[in-house]
Amino acid sequence: MGASKKKDRKSNSDGSAGGGWEIVYSGFVLILLCFFIMLSSFSTMEQGKIMRFVKSFVSAVGILPGGVKFDPGSTVLPGSADIVDSSDRLAQIFSELEELDESLKRENDITLAYTSQGLVMRLSDRALFEVGVAAISPQAIPLLQKVGDIIARTHFEVRIEGHSDDLPIKTAQFPSNWELSTARAVNVLRYFLETSGISSHRLSAVGFGEFQPMVPNDSAAHRAQNRRVEIIFLNADQKPQSAEAMP
Repeated sequence: MGASKKKDRKSNSDGSAGGGWEIVYSGFVLILLCFFIMLSSFSTMEQGKIMRFVKSFVSAVGILPGGVKFDPGSTVLPGSADIVDSSDRLAQIFSELEELDESLKRENDITLAYTSQGLVMRLSDRALFEVGVAAISPQAIPLLQKVGDIIARTHFEVRIEGHSDDLPIKTAQFPSNWELSTARAVNVLRYFLETSGISSHRLSAVGFGEFQPMVPNDSAAHRAQNRRVEIIFLNADQKPQSAEAMP
């Protein structure tokens, strides 16, 4: 009789220890997930890599806080799977864009960045156009072909933005920087439509003139930075703000 009671007490003790271990383990996983989510908020440039690591970590562990199992492709928290997958694909696009023409990047004609809107590829105006014109220059064609191929292999909506400096332009074709920046964005959009087989529903174009500068227009170098075209791979929750989808 006494031996039986001791055995029961031992069994209960083992069960409690097992339950306690699962609680500690789940708490540990929660802390790690919170840590990497914090890192992603501190560093937008590394967001894709961090989220890719979180996805790999969760897949390897196979359990989320509270004992919820993680099945690849399922939504374990509201929107979490979509965020991870989207960031992972943007990180892949980032890597492909980084491999583009090194000579242009050495001259700061191509820059890449993650923003709240998505992945932004910034092209200086001299990489695409002659001064004061909107027609795409012949030397820009190989670059745009590569970018178009990358866009065609993705599902992202892409917005093309034209920007200028604050120096006024007043010609018969371009009465102001609004017209010049918009025409440049639309010409890049048209090139993608006509050469890369990208659906017009995925592309939009907008011109901002001199009204969204990256830096103050207080020097020739800064004005050169502001004269640019931005190709933005939009996050899933972003909607085109202004669209000029071309047939």
